[in-house]
Amino acid sequence: MTRPPRATQCITAALLLAAAMAGTAAAAPVSVRDDDGNVVTLPKPAQRIISMAPHVTELLFAAGGADKIVGTVTYSDYPEAAKKIPRVGDNRLIDMERVAAMKPDLIVIWMHGGFERQIEGLRKLGIPLFHSEPTRLDGIAENLEHLGQLMGTETVANAAAADVRAQFAALTRQYAARPPVRLFYQVWDKPLYTLSGKSIVSDSIRLCGGVNIFNDLKVTAPVVSVEAVLQENPEAIFGTSEKDYGSVDLWKPYTNLLATKNNNLFRLQGDLLNRAGPRMVAGTKALCEKIEEARQHRKN
Repeated sequence: MTRPPRATQCITAALLLAAAMAGTAAAAPVSVRDDDGNVVTLPKPAQRIISMAPHVTELLFAAGGADKIVGTVTYSDYPEAAKKIPRVGDNRLIDMERVAAMKPDLIVIWMHGGFERQIEGLRKLGIPLFHSEPTRLDGIAENLEHLGQLMGTETVANAAAADVRAQFAALTRQYAARPPVRLFYQVWDKPLYTLSGKSIVSDSIRLCGGVNIFNDLKVTAPVVSVEAVLQENPEAIFGTSEKDYGSVDLWKPYTNLLATKNNNLFRLQGDLLNRAGPRMVAGTKALCEKIEEARQHRKN
């Protein structure tokens, strides 16, 4: 019997060792910090994930996890494929039995007011929770990277993160030296509420050279009065509702309001700005363009 040459034996041994090391690496625990600063550890990359917010669903898709999302919540409608994912509830009530039946190995949560009551129930299931709550634009790229690590899709996730960073950097360079524009960001009108400096939207406003008139309020999504807005007399007002409610038309009768006088009542697509995912690049670009339009109205 002819024995294989020693070189061939060495190559074979090396390949076997590499395969063994790859298998070990694939099965190695994964640890990242979430937006609460808590360490989230998985014994291996997640294969069954439940998304508890529309922006989370968008992040997971962008990070290469389309085939790993087994459940999500109402209004997770982007990208198109997200509409086919089974629902486990909405922003007020989660079906805990359905969540458990899906046997997820990771749940990505968002801590809005109505969801906090659901957290304890999720914790009792013993499933790892990753809290996604970017409050600055660079947090979007960080979320993509962290979710990519948790799913084992780093190649896709890191590329997406780099692209998001590059596009925000380009917008920053474009608008960095523009004159400031004081503005009111209207999320809803019944009741009338806005977003403070704690919201990621205010980071978009800052990037564009805007100044949020309610930046210093302590609550992230505070209710304000019409009188308070009139007193601040913003130069521009932005509404993000897609229907008649929440419309910036509310301000048309106030002809002495600077935003009304200068024809600076603008509408934007809410999902592009109010969801802390990759589409905030497009939302921020649209916001910057409208703020620039308000600057141009000064000349008239």
